[in-house]
Amino acid sequence: MVIGDRYVLDDLPLGQGGMGAVYAGHDRHLDRRVAVKFLRLHTGPDEELQRRFLREARILARLEHPGAPVLYDFGTFDQRLFQVMQFIDGVTVADLVSEHGPLPVPWAAAIAAQACAVLSAAHALSICHRDLKPTNLMLCPDGSVKVLDFGLAMFRETGSTRFTRVGQLLGTPAYMAPEQIQRGLAGPRSDLYALGCVIHEMLTGRQLFTGPTEYAVFERQVNERPPPVPGVPGGLDRLIGELLEKDPDRRPAGADELYERLQRFAVDLPMLPGFLSPPSAASPVRMYARVVGRVLA
Repeated sequence: MVIGDRYVLDDLPLGQGGMGAVYAGHDRHLDRRVAVKFLRLHTGPDEELQRRFLREARILARLEHPGAPVLYDFGTFDQRLFQVMQFIDGVTVADLVSEHGPLPVPWAAAIAAQACAVLSAAHALSICHRDLKPTNLMLCPDGSVKVLDFGLAMFRETGSTRFTRVGQLLGTPAYMAPEQIQRGLAGPRSDLYALGCVIHEMLTGRQLFTGPTEYAVFERQVNERPPPVPGVPGGLDRLIGELLEKDPDRRPAGADELYERLQRFAVDLPMLPGFLSPPSAASPVRMYARVVGRVLA
């Protein structure tokens, strides 16, 4: 399939979600790989989904951060909205944990800290992600992390944002904060709760709260205290416990604070064979970040 006499797409999608499907493709005008996301086809128009799709594009256009994909283009093809984005090579954290098992503490902390850097930039722009989970975090071969899928993200007009549709809670139950479930409200600390669920999963190799139905998971998210993570430093286990507090006011104050507290654990990262480029391979991203880290240090 060719869009606009420019984007040549692969036959099969890379993945599909609630809003649509993502295809790998090639931009013939600029000779580069791209990812093209189509809004899901419906029997009739869904104005709410269209608004969310457009809002996601505007958020990506506004969020200029190396840990978020770059939006190249936006338009309509065959009455379907599409986004053209940077193609990102890597493995999702969900696949990483599935294949590797529980991650070493330094890697769990490093992945979470990089996600914090993106959340810090988003929250500074009054953007809440609202759907942070392992499938929306991608580890690239050079060790950098990208935060994906801002399809449920919202601009916050006040301290928190209400985001329910009629009869529906938007989000992924296993990573939704209690205030999202109980009141349909999300704020920056709701993203931190979701990241706490992800950190717990990276360190244990399994989802924190599961159940036979969404309602059963909601009940556990709201009422059940998370079990401690065995075999990790006590300071990290306490931090995870703070992230998973049911009351958002008892969680860390923001992504900046969480980033700083994760730093002490993100040291001496071991190699992850099969997922990362060998150390001998030059990484322009690390080269750039290493010098930037010395500025005003």
